[in-house]
Amino acid sequence: MQIKFSEFVGRHIGEKEGIILEAETGDLLGAHRGFWFYTIGQRQGLKLAGGPWYVVEKDVKNNVVFVSRNYYSVDKRRRSFRVGSFRWISGSPPRNFDQLRCKVRHGPGFYNCTLHMELAEDGTENIGTVQLPEDDQGLAAGQFAAFYEGQVCVGSGVILESWDDSGFPVCDKAREIANMEDKSKLGKPVKIKPRPEDCMRNTTYVNVQ
Repeated sequence: MQIKFSEFVGRHIGEKEGIILEAETGDLLGAHRGFWFYTIGQRQGLKLAGGPWYVVEKDVKNNVVFVSRNYYSVDKRRRSFRVGSFRWISGSPPRNFDQLRCKVRHGPGFYNCTLHMELAEDGTENIGTVQLPEDDQGLAAGQFAAFYEGQVCVGSGVILESWDDSGFPVCDKAREIANMEDKSKLGKPVKIKPRPEDCMRNTTYVNVQ
C-alpha cells in the first residue's frame, strides 16, 4: 500500500505548529505543521496566497520555515554537489560509479549521475562528488540523495553542499523573529497580493475568430 510522504512523516514524527516567514522581509505569512514536512525548493503544500512561494530555508531549532517568491532563478540552479554519510545497503559501495541514478527529493524524478569518491579526513571514502547531466533547482545541504542501479536502490547519503551554494539570503529581521520565544505577539499573518508578473504567467489567452 502506498501512502503520501506527508502522511508517512506525520505518522512517524508527528506534528508541531510553527510559523512561515518571508525571507526578504520577515513578514509573518502563515503557519505550518512542522519543518520536517518541507524540503528546500518545495512549492506544494504551503497554502499561501500571493504566490507561487518556495521554501528557501528552515530554522530547525526554532521550527521556522522561510519562503520566497524569488527562489526560482537561473543563478540558483546547479548540477554538482558533495555527499557524505553514505549508507550502502549491501555494506559496500557499487562497483561502477558511472552508471548510477539518483533521486534528491521525494517524487518520481530520477537523474542519471556519476559519483566520484574522495578520502575523508579519517582516510575513509565516505564523501563523494555527484555530477548530474542537467541543472537542478532545489539542491540544498541537509537533503538526502538516494542512489540506484537501474530500479534498485543501493544506498543513500546526505548532501553536504552544492556548487555555488551560499544559501538563500534571509534578512536579519526574519532571523530575529525566528529567535523570538513568544511568537504569539506577532499577531495575524500579512496578506500578500500576487505580483503583476505572476498574474500574467497564470493568465490563459483564448484566440477569438
